[in-house]
Amino acid sequence: MPLIKYVDKKFQGKSRKIIDEANLIISEYWRQGFDLTLRQIYYQFVSRGIIPNSDAEYKKLGSVINDGRLSGEIGWDAIIDRTRLSRHNPHWDSPQDIIEGAAKQFRIDTRADQYYYTEVWVEKDALIGVLEQICTELDVPYFSCRGYVSQSSMWEAARRFIVEEESSHITRLIHLGDHDPSGIDMTRDIQERLRIFKSECEVQRIALTMEQIEQYNPPPNPAKITDSRCQAYTAEHGEESWELDALEPQVIIDLIKEAVGNLTDEDKREVLIEKQNDYRKEMLKLTKHWEKVTTYLALF
Repeated sequence: MPLIKYVDKKFQGKSRKIIDEANLIISEYWRQGFDLTLRQIYYQFVSRGIIPNSDAEYKKLGSVINDGRLSGEIGWDAIIDRTRLSRHNPHWDSPQDIIEGAAKQFRIDTRADQYYYTEVWVEKDALIGVLEQICTELDVPYFSCRGYVSQSSMWEAARRFIVEEESSHITRLIHLGDHDPSGIDMTRDIQERLRIFKSECEVQRIALTMEQIEQYNPPPNPAKITDSRCQAYTAEHGEESWELDALEPQVIIDLIKEAVGNLTDEDKREVLIEKQNDYRKEMLKLTKHWEKVTTYLALF
């Protein structure tokens, strides 16, 4: 994790405490294999009682952490922005390199003979990295809704599910979202529009729920009174709301792992994983004997 100093700045008092606590939180997450968004760090500060939960404190925290990075006290790889990505063409030094890379990435559908076809959707793009880790391991498609899903994306999803349903799969969509007026309603909206587009897919909301809020005690926010769904929400849940980001990444991973696991025949999947590994070994043999391969090809 590079510490690169670009400006001279000394931290004292509350700012010093924020820098030290941020590095502690970052280290805890990195040991578990997670990176962090600024929003996730903020919720860790709130849940640990270091700062109150308010937009003003969020902005102050962001400012101090920004200064900490510029002054070489917080690593530049420690905090990521998943909404702004640079894209470029991949390059390799030789055909041998790309074959080796392809072998490591080679995958068959290890869920092809499962009874259920499953996808995992999350409301916020900031959490897509958490989904990527566990969904890649489980070999299930995953998707960032970015709020209410666009009509084009919903139609495309329905078509995917219908193809699986026509192949005798039972389809399930696992959804995670905020516990606020819109976040709760998004689950209903997804289910309703899948029905409009003639998919039989069932939507299963696994987070956030009131049971999880009581168990993990994430910091609350006021429910957005400008949200048209606020009145119905407050009548059922009160005037507080909670964001999914406030949960520890490992909690989210465990929730997904359990939900997908309940829809998985592990014995069938293990057979296909072994088959996938055998194919990878065959591909890697090419790279280990590359000189023989090129000598053979030179005969033609």
